[in-house]
Amino acid sequence: MRQIILDTETTGLEPELGHRIIEIGCYEIDQRRPTGRTFHEYLNPGRAIDAEAVAVHGITDEFLADKPRFADVAQSFIEFVRGADVVIHNAPFDVGFLDHELARLGEAWGCLTDHCQVTDSLALARQRHPGQRNSLDALCKRYGIDNSARTLHGALLDAEILAEVYLAMTGGQVTLHLGAAEFSANTPGDETPRALPEHRAALPVIAPTEEEQAAHEAWLSRLDEAHGGPCVWRQLQAENSQ
Repeated sequence: MRQIILDTETTGLEPELGHRIIEIGCYEIDQRRPTGRTFHEYLNPGRAIDAEAVAVHGITDEFLADKPRFADVAQSFIEFVRGADVVIHNAPFDVGFLDHELARLGEAWGCLTDHCQVTDSLALARQRHPGQRNSLDALCKRYGIDNSARTLHGALLDAEILAEVYLAMTGGQVTLHLGAAEFSANTPGDETPRALPEHRAALPVIAPTEEEQAAHEAWLSRLDEAHGGPCVWRQLQAENSQ
């Protein structure tokens, strides 16, 4: 269940024509929860960036002049993604560039899928929403995810946004952590849990009907199938039954 949400920015569209990666952003989630671990590097491609690409991501040749080369960060990148399920929106594009970068380092480096599994979130979105627009911006709008900070493309920012989209699209709760002792509505940066008022009346417990319980079990089974194992809710049930 360790997943890496990955995005790249490049000098152009075709690695076969010598275009290179200039930014890699990776955002880690484990058991469908963000871990806080990231991998982020700007890279000097050793060539000019197409004007059309600069218009998309805003990264210039001057900015990258003192940045490391891909060869300098390749080992730490591979170690970060090794053994994970790497989720990429339109995976053939990013994987094609990463495979070309690895090939430049020598045959011993192999290709990306020699080190990790790859999941294409665009292909998944097209399965879930056939006939609709499934760009990252369109999915943010569909799932109510704030992408107002995305004025230009950026690998780490896009990876963080894609993580929220992926969790929402695959049926997970992205804002509440199931199993927490209590829910806190604290403002950002406020780490002090707020106690519930003592006078709060006990909430009534309403048992589900057989039909509701069956529908609930069917939904959990879909989540299990989508993720190749017990979903978080079933894991919590197992923990509580011990």
